[in-house]
Amino acid sequence: MSARSINVKDRQAAIVHAAAARRGNVYLRLVATISIAVILYVFIGMDWVWAWAAVYTLAQLFELWLFRRLKAAPERFLTGWRHWALAIMPAVTSIIFGALALPLFASSERFAPTLGGMLLAGALLNVIVVNVSLRSATLAAAAPHVVYLLIAPFIGRAANPGAPLANALWFGVLLLIVSVAVAARTLEAALRAEEAAKAEAERRRHEAEEAVAAKSAFVAMISHELRTPISAILAGAARLHSEVPEASAKVHAQLIADAGGMMRTLLNDLLDFSRLEAGRMAVERAPYDLRQALADTLRLWRPEVQKKGLRLRIEGAAGLPRWVAGDSLRLRQVLNNLLSNAIKFTELGEVAVFLAAHRQGEGWTLEIAIVDTGRGIEPEALPRLFTPFDQLTAEVVRRHGGSGLGLVISRELARLMGGDITVASDGLGKGATLRLTVRLDEAQAPPASADAASIAGTRVLVVDDHVVNRRAVELVLQTFGVTPVLAESGERALELLGASAFDVVLMDVYMPGLGGRETTRILRGEPGPNREVPVIAVTASSTAKDWDACRAAGMDAHVAKPIDPAQLHGALVEVLSAAPSRTAAA
Repeated sequence: MSARSINVKDRQAAIVHAAAARRGNVYLRLVATISIAVILYVFIGMDWVWAWAAVYTLAQLFELWLFRRLKAAPERFLTGWRHWALAIMPAVTSIIFGALALPLFASSERFAPTLGGMLLAGALLNVIVVNVSLRSATLAAAAPHVVYLLIAPFIGRAANPGAPLANALWFGVLLLIVSVAVAARTLEAALRAEEAAKAEAERRRHEAEEAVAAKSAFVAMISHELRTPISAILAGAARLHSEVPEASAKVHAQLIADAGGMMRTLLNDLLDFSRLEAGRMAVERAPYDLRQALADTLRLWRPEVQKKGLRLRIEGAAGLPRWVAGDSLRLRQVLNNLLSNAIKFTELGEVAVFLAAHRQGEGWTLEIAIVDTGRGIEPEALPRLFTPFDQLTAEVVRRHGGSGLGLVISRELARLMGGDITVASDGLGKGATLRLTVRLDEAQAPPASADAASIAGTRVLVVDDHVVNRRAVELVLQTFGVTPVLAESGERALELLGASAFDVVLMDVYMPGLGGRETTRILRGEPGPNREVPVIAVTASSTAKDWDACRAAGMDAHVAKPIDPAQLHGALVEVLSAAPSRTAAA
């Protein structure tokens, strides 16, 4: 686009902006016109003032019509006679309005000249304020008033030849014109500074958004690379633990599994925090058994509580609703985080969990209070609990580790679920209370379904460009009685899928060459024995946006890396139960 076309567009935008400002001021000018006419008619008896008011009103109505046509079609309207009419109307209206000041200057009525001067001064200020965004409109509207002001001393001297102050009108007129010019320049400079500040703020906002996007992309890439070895560590440790007979070897295998699990937790915290910071985290609304979900979560912590010699007390579970709609996975994540903190910082006594649900409209507000008898929190440290990467003291970092993101993520997730998290403590040695609230919708129990058949013997194709990933998935599938076929690329997968039938495909999303989504699109678009085969996306970037893209490509389900065996088994059972059996076709 040439510089000339850019300047034309900028000028058109300025004309439209100035016209909008004048349009908003039309009704105020009409009210002022009627008021002035009434005052002059009542107090001075000027009958002809109504003719002046009628002419000025017609000019204003014509300008209003121009404004409305301009708003409807600005590009077509800014050419031809309409353009010239729009350009000269500020001068025309000023000529008509300011003409009233001349007979007032010539009037012998007391204070009439003063009223004429006030009329022109007010009109000039109105012109400056309304038309400041377009200099040509300002000059066109102000010029008639300036001319009238320069004529005023001549009229005043002719009407009062013996008055010594008649010559002083020149000084007053010039002072008023200079003052209005200075005010116009000051206002114009202020508006330009405001526009520059807005442009700078917009630029900084774009830079911040780009920085967040770049950071999110970097975190997603790093997470994808880290999840591959973590998957192998967890799968290999689980296989080793189940196969070796020696107790010492099992201990070592469990140590590897615990370290891999810790790495996975830290990685998940970083990913969740990145998504929350970028506004890309979403919670789902699906029916689930609230009592069962809470019972399963609390049951997992009993061994940890017993190992530390503590007591886990639970109250209020019987008063909870059974079936609700919400995000059970995120609720468990938050509850696990809060329980982990309470148990971690409690050496003696107990951790009590108080459960309650309160009716709110057509849903429920779930309230979970976790009260411990641990070390407590200093009052001055309470505001820092929800600061990212802040572990309060070096001793906490040394003894317990962690990323310092758990409570931050938990509170943001609670807020996404319509609730919040608050923390209270009376000080060191007096324990702490973490209170979680979550908004839940009422739901009906889903219809009972038959138990899914075993997936042993299912023909599964695993597609992943990384040999460690393929081996890790193979180890997990072998525990289900499945011996998969492995493919190292999308191209190789299409060859295998074109040669024999499979029951399900586990497809890595991000691969060099043909990615998982592209491979699935080609599979769905070509005839063959596996055109309708269920495809499960396997990806480290398991955001709602990523899953929508996978679903649009023809994928049926998704599992996240590092692969959770239970989640993978559930996804396989789900897609296999929804698809017709293909074993016979094999």
